[in-house]
Amino acid sequence: MKSKIIALGIFVITAVVVALYPKANNTANATLPTPITPVNVITNDKPKIQLAILLDTSSSMSGLINQARNQLWQVVNEFAKSKKNGITPSLEVAVYEYGNSGLSAKNGYIRKVTGLTTELDQVSEALFALTTNGGDEYCGYVIQTAVNELQWSKSDNDIKAIFIAGNEPFTQGPVPYQTAIENARAHGIKVNTIHAGNYQEGANSGWKDGALFAGGEYMSIDHNFQVVQIDAPQDKKIAEFNAKLNETYVPYGAQGLKKAERQAVQDKASEEVSAGLLASRAASKSSALYNNSTWDLVDALENGSVDLNKLESDQLPAAIQTLSKQQQKEYVQKKAEARKLIKQQITALSKDRDAYVAEQNRTAGKPAVNTMDDAVTAAVRKQGEAKHYVFDSNKMK
Repeated sequence: MKSKIIALGIFVITAVVVALYPKANNTANATLPTPITPVNVITNDKPKIQLAILLDTSSSMSGLINQARNQLWQVVNEFAKSKKNGITPSLEVAVYEYGNSGLSAKNGYIRKVTGLTTELDQVSEALFALTTNGGDEYCGYVIQTAVNELQWSKSDNDIKAIFIAGNEPFTQGPVPYQTAIENARAHGIKVNTIHAGNYQEGANSGWKDGALFAGGEYMSIDHNFQVVQIDAPQDKKIAEFNAKLNETYVPYGAQGLKKAERQAVQDKASEEVSAGLLASRAASKSSALYNNSTWDLVDALENGSVDLNKLESDQLPAAIQTLSKQQQKEYVQKKAEARKLIKQQITALSKDRDAYVAEQNRTAGKPAVNTMDDAVTAAVRKQGEAKHYVFDSNKMK
């Protein structure tokens, strides 16, 4: 009798799995991501915000990508004001693209552009590198892939959120969204859906049902709305201080110089969009969320991730290789002190700039249009407050 009960149980489980994985058109070559076993919930003293942004990069989504690029630093600046138990959380961001026919059909037209990282320049670089191309958009597949591949926190106290944005039916592909979202829920990850287009159209094509099933937020945005960065009197001075801020970085290790160059390249990429975007980026660089301890000695010594005494001379910049260890410490300390003062100046100017921009928006009348940063910040605030995170109540755009 016992063996019959076990066999019956196996039969039922198999039937459920088969029902949840119906055949889909044009997916014979796709390699399905497999669900992973839910992790045990543990506590972590350091609060953390983890965001995975899944962007449809099919041919009609250039506006969506532009919004993500232009509003990354606005999102960072909002979260830089958050606290949990009086502590500013760390921010990790991952980016995936999906629905691009230039990607492998075997992998469901999906690519991990960057994994969860605190190096926000890497995220900026990833967004500016995206291009569009027509393809098949498999929402369930990319959600399942992000849940399985990324190094998600095991603590239920952290904010763990997926944001998937696109405009094709949410139900396409070999992995049902219900299966992928159930996997996400088992890991304490909220899935939020952003339909790039009409609200009702998104609701009719599964985007709203996906969010409701996930316990997340459903939002619609005008992905073709041109985000305008208002020029402000503070922009020129902020740019000057930003250049001085870069001079306080002390690259170390095999990737140090390359990542310092990436920092400068991303400054230029923002500046080429507008002075306002560079100002927003400079404000982020002056916040606690902008941390480069993997390649900068100032950040690394501050958080204790590196022991200067144990670094070989060839791992250090040429300027300090021949100095004594004491002199090297003094050199880094001077850079740290200079950085602190520059950050204070940028923060003060940024506050004045925010007030100026808010007044300009108020006078001009802010258009009733939702964009990418509205969707992300609103959802994270709501989900974070449920976990006792505190956010700045005076959001200014």
